Amino acid sequence: MYTYEVNKLPKRTTEISLKIAKADIEKEREIAFANLQKELAVEGFRKGKVPKAIADKHLSKEAVYQGLLKSLLSRIYEEVVKKENLQPVISPKIDLTKAKEGEDWEIKITLAEKPIVELGAYKEAIIKIKSEQKKEDIWIPGKTQEKEKDDSEKKQRHLNNVLTTLLKEVKCEIPDLIVEEELDRRLTQLVDDVRKIGLTVESYLKSKNLTIDELKARYKKEIEDTYKLEFVLMEVADKENIKVEKAEIDKLFANIKSETEKKAAEQNAYYYASILRKQKTLDFLVAL
Repeated sequence: MYTYEVNKLPKRTTEISLKIAKADIEKEREIAFANLQKELAVEGFRKGKVPKAIADKHLSKEAVYQGLLKSLLSRIYEEVVKKENLQPVISPKIDLTKAKEGEDWEIKITLAEKPIVELGAYKEAIIKIKSEQKKEDIWIPGKTQEKEKDDSEKKQRHLNNVLTTLLKEVKCEIPDLIVEEELDRRLTQLVDDVRKIGLTVESYLKSKNLTIDELKARYKKEIEDTYKLEFVLMEVADKENIKVEKAEIDKLFANIKSETEKKAAEQNAYYYASILRKQKTLDFLVAL
């Protein structure tokens, strides 16, 4: 049905080059057409009872090929990922390098795999920074020192130092595909936000004394740091065998008063478990 080649690129990025025979494309096109025909309603005919000749006049080639791509590529993608033991973390990027009607198709699928995290001597680095912070907290006669409001400020400062240390000491390259997707999302959101307040992107950037390249560089750094921390925390949790017990999840849901909100939360139990695990990991790091 298809042949493929896998090309491993830097930063845990993988390219899959697909070749699909025209006979198989036509077969899938017929299936996609039939599926759309079942949902088609035309005056004088009930839904699903429109003859093929009439349906052909009402269904655009674009709609048929979109249905073909959705079913065919998702199936092939899942098969290749399983066969090659790949670990994608976001939806892949798909490029139709050759997709003419009546010819074989060539498609490139680019995916970002889970980054490799090299924790190294992260514990020692955190313990060292904690020791240095304690020295800074010692009051020395004659030294001007602003008193922190409460222990929460000190804890937050220590947490910030811990996270900064992790970013500095731990090796973890984030795939470009992840960064590009999030960068596009942020830029699109920025355009929407500035339009709502009656500005253009150009005037907004001018007010911030930034160029578009400087803004992109700032966003890119933030995105890379954010994702790096996420993957590093997951690696620490795995290495230290940090788990979330069912009783902890049940206790969390018990505090939700609204039954509607509680049911919605229970349906997303995995999400809440991941949040709790992340918090337990942060607590573990702060306590080192």
